[in-house]
Amino acid sequence: MRSCRRTHGEVRLYGEPRHCGCQSIPAGGDPRVTTLHELHKHGQSAWLDYIRSDLFSTGEMSALLERGVRGMTSNPTIFEQAIGHSDLYRAKINALAARKKSAEEIYDALVFDDINAAAQSLLPLYEATDGEDGYVSLEVPPAFCDNHEQTEAEAHRLVKLLNLPNLMIKVPATPEGLIAFENLTADGISVNVTLMFTLRDYEDVAHAYLRGLSRRLKSGQTLRTVSSVASVFVSRIDAAVESRVGDALPALLKGSVAIANAQQIYQSFQAIFEGAPFAELRNHGARAQRPLFASTGTKNKAFRDVLYVETLIGPHTVNTMPPATLHAFLEHGVVKRTIDADKAHTQEILDACKTASIDLDEIGRELKKKGLDAFAQSFDSLMETIEKARAASLA
Repeated sequence: MRSCRRTHGEVRLYGEPRHCGCQSIPAGGDPRVTTLHELHKHGQSAWLDYIRSDLFSTGEMSALLERGVRGMTSNPTIFEQAIGHSDLYRAKINALAARKKSAEEIYDALVFDDINAAAQSLLPLYEATDGEDGYVSLEVPPAFCDNHEQTEAEAHRLVKLLNLPNLMIKVPATPEGLIAFENLTADGISVNVTLMFTLRDYEDVAHAYLRGLSRRLKSGQTLRTVSSVASVFVSRIDAAVESRVGDALPALLKGSVAIANAQQIYQSFQAIFEGAPFAELRNHGARAQRPLFASTGTKNKAFRDVLYVETLIGPHTVNTMPPATLHAFLEHGVVKRTIDADKAHTQEILDACKTASIDLDEIGRELKKKGLDAFAQSFDSLMETIEKARAASLA
């Protein structure tokens, strides 16, 4: 295992030897300061889009927190990869099966253990930031995406059973999901709204948040304990544009449509949460709903591996990064405010999309459906894996 040349000693991230990222620090600088700390100085929080039990048992999560990670996100695919493609959970599955637990009960036990471990590791940060950061997100089952009552009931069940102040419930930005989101916000539950792709998605979600907070305020309840992020998926936009247009894609639009799309969403965030629509709620202690940039690993190997981090840096935002992207940004990420540095260029890209007949709303609808289907497949695959392991242990 490689040793850090400064103070961190041997480093192991995500089960593999990694460099700690200290080489990004100028000579004479504080060796404890990484690019993630610099990112936070610009108002952006780096979260980890990954979870697995050995992150906590090996101390890897503690190392990541020292390097500047400020939260975690999970989804059905991440849990399917962690539980279904490793032996880390086998002993727990066997023990629970021996106690005659169902596959659903085993799923809850495994996921709850990881979410609890994540929440406990992040709790000091949550408390130190007065609830700004230090969250872990857990998604409701994908099968509930078109039923707001099931979504709300499951969210309340998870919140009650886990009883964690720094838990965010992930709800997809479907029509029924938005109803659930507004109601859960009014109930005081912190929500990560996921699978957002377009400006229309974002504005629908932001206004649902305002309605939920307004209802909560009218009922005489505190707003300060409610937090939310709006998860905008980034790289999939560029991948979809390239797939549709192919070689006819203008050079101006290669690797830039997803960025411009996210940047225009940030401009809408500023108009809503730094302007009149949010003013009264802010005066009563409400927190702005931060844009969270997700799917920020590059799909196209020709692009810089930290493209979707470096181009979306700005105040009051979150970027949740998969392990490879986080590692790359620690090693060679460049930190400066970029998200609104050139609004004219952002508009140029969006105008060029219209000229090229690239319909971002249509692409967004297609990607949302694909995302919902992919998460549903991952969830079903995970439940099948658990059931097979349970049955095998009882044979």
